[in-house]
Amino acid sequence: MTIDSDLSHPELLQRLQRLAACAVKRYGLPDDVIVELFNVSENTTFRVEDGATGRKWALRVHRQGYHSKAAIASELAWIVALRRDGVATTPVPVAGLDGELIQVVSIDGLASPRHVVLSQWESGAEPARTDIEGFEMLGATAARMHAHVRRWQRPSWFERHTWDFETSLGHRPHWGRWQNGMGMTYEALEVFTETVAVLGDRLQRFGKSPSQFNLVHGDMRLANLLMDNGHVKVIDFDDCGFSWLLYDCATTVSFFEHAPEVPDLLEAWVRGYRRIGELSVEEEGEIATFVMLRRLLLVAWIGSHSETELAQSMGASYTQASIRLCERYLSRFGQAIHSSAAVKTIRPARA
Repeated sequence: MTIDSDLSHPELLQRLQRLAACAVKRYGLPDDVIVELFNVSENTTFRVEDGATGRKWALRVHRQGYHSKAAIASELAWIVALRRDGVATTPVPVAGLDGELIQVVSIDGLASPRHVVLSQWESGAEPARTDIEGFEMLGATAARMHAHVRRWQRPSWFERHTWDFETSLGHRPHWGRWQNGMGMTYEALEVFTETVAVLGDRLQRFGKSPSQFNLVHGDMRLANLLMDNGHVKVIDFDDCGFSWLLYDCATTVSFFEHAPEVPDLLEAWVRGYRRIGELSVEEEGEIATFVMLRRLLLVAWIGSHSETELAQSMGASYTQASIRLCERYLSRFGQAIHSSAAVKTIRPARA
């Protein structure tokens, strides 16, 4: 019997296309809707369009074995709560004809069924890397979301991944080992090893109190944000889970952490955050640690997702460009010892 791992990437995408065509029938959409591949990352997303009315939807076919059905339901519960409570504009999930938000769809040629979720299409454009005002808005949005998770009563069955040191760069990595990044050289391995050790020490000292470590979006990179008439929309909560709140800041500069505009963008994020919530000087000084954590986590992701266009566009050059970032980080933090008592907590957002 053929299993999914036996399929080439093009073969898998062809079969997922067929599965998506079957899945849209679960929602009572017009028979002639157009279903086209939109994005491949952890999951495979299709754009669904009704040519007669122009209405659009996003159909996500979840990756096999990445999230349980309960975890996907947990993601949807938070998305719905954020929108309902006026905290952030998030996608609106669409129930199938059976009333279920999560459809389980199978086709011949795939070894196991896939979880599928349909959402209304959100208009807007990805923010520009040079948009200082936009990054201030992103900081304010993150502060509102962080305030929400402190007061939101999660369902008893809620489950999501934890993104801490061990599950990012340690012995239980969700995205594979950073040592297996594309184009890993002896030089990179040596400096990355030292950097990972410093990151582990600093994160342990920083701590995991509920005011510092809680439910986060986990992937607030520009591709997952939409600007629509001066309004920020947050999409793609697939990596939401439990991590340091400041990780949401680090993810905004994903894949271009080395760019010269990044310090200004991070400063803008902090200004926006402080308009809504409070962030200590000590915490602001630790943002570089979370940016470095994210950078090396993406090195691991690229290595374990080499079949995707995004990983191929980054490739070995992303690993090599990370060497200089690590050297710069080590020159600043390699010998520094901070007392955990010196780090204050992120306080609740103002009413």
